[in-house]
Amino acid sequence: MRLRHWLCALVLLIAQPAQAHKASDSYLMLDIQGREVAGQWDIALRDIDFALGLDADGNGKITWGELRARHAAIDAWALGRLALDRGGACEIQVADHLVDDHTDGAYAVLRLAGRCPTSMGELKLDYRLLFDLDALHRGLLRLGLDGATQTAVFAPERSAQRFAAGEASRLAQFGQYLVEGIWHIWIGFDHILFLLSLLLPAVLVHEARRWRGVASFHAALVEVLWVVTAFTVAHSITLSLAALGLIDLPSRLVESAIAASVVLAAANNLKPLVERRRWLVAFCFGLIHGFGFASVLAELGLPQETLVLSLLGFNLGVEVGQLAIVAVFLPFAWFLRDTPLYRRGIFVGGSLLTLAIALVWFVERAFDLKLISA
Repeated sequence: MRLRHWLCALVLLIAQPAQAHKASDSYLMLDIQGREVAGQWDIALRDIDFALGLDADGNGKITWGELRARHAAIDAWALGRLALDRGGACEIQVADHLVDDHTDGAYAVLRLAGRCPTSMGELKLDYRLLFDLDALHRGLLRLGLDGATQTAVFAPERSAQRFAAGEASRLAQFGQYLVEGIWHIWIGFDHILFLLSLLLPAVLVHEARRWRGVASFHAALVEVLWVVTAFTVAHSITLSLAALGLIDLPSRLVESAIAASVVLAAANNLKPLVERRRWLVAFCFGLIHGFGFASVLAELGLPQETLVLSLLGFNLGVEVGQLAIVAVFLPFAWFLRDTPLYRRGIFVGGSLLTLAIALVWFVERAFDLKLISA
């Protein structure tokens, strides 16, 4: 009965992210020359529907007519959550409405125009879109300020930022993308489940068709470091290639393959086919996961010299995020490795649960279905 209670709690814990509103990004591109403001703001239709409700007939599809009928409401909602200040509040309005496709679906495109009180000095920007509804939301900014390009990421704890005319500090941009790399691995539930599926057997040895605890902590640590390093090297390769625009794969193919990698990693725990070279599995599937990590950076469209620095910071951030997960997981798993709770509940039960969740993800992504309600 106690084991059953542990499994039920684990189901609730892991199933919750699968049902939650999808973490989102919006893309804000501004060009400010003196007092004149021009720009474009791409906001996912699913996010607007989540906040305002666009699907008037409830058929699960958003038409251009449904979107056009809410243009005024969308303008008021979006502009009420964006403020620019250069010598005083800048007056911004939506000049046109379009629709565009990003890698993760359709986006409303708001063409922006406006004027600021003065033509010199720093720019203050306050971004609060969706933060009251989705704490995982991020606003990705590309700013041209008097001819110099700068980038920034807005989050609930960094909703107001200042930008001086001229080139931004490269160290500051590196640090910002380092933090974003850590954040994206922590909210990437499919990446975390894949990594945990490979880490679960690190404290076990499969002999005579059964699992037993590994003899030394050093052996488990070496196994974990091999897995994490292989995963990092692999996703760094494809993340860089994709973000630099050298390889472009369809989003549905990438996301479906990521879900499939979680299925296979969990299934291998239940019926081991690869026992001693899990780092090789981590490397092969890490190549696929790198394309998933790349979408947020590729969509931002950074200048190449800034993109290289951002890639380095983001990759290091993902590595730090992974090592933080390992630092929590490994001592816990080592301490429990010879108990029925770990071998039957966490290892077998967790692998079964991961397999089930990943199968749902795969079907949803590969066949464009919705099996779990948001």
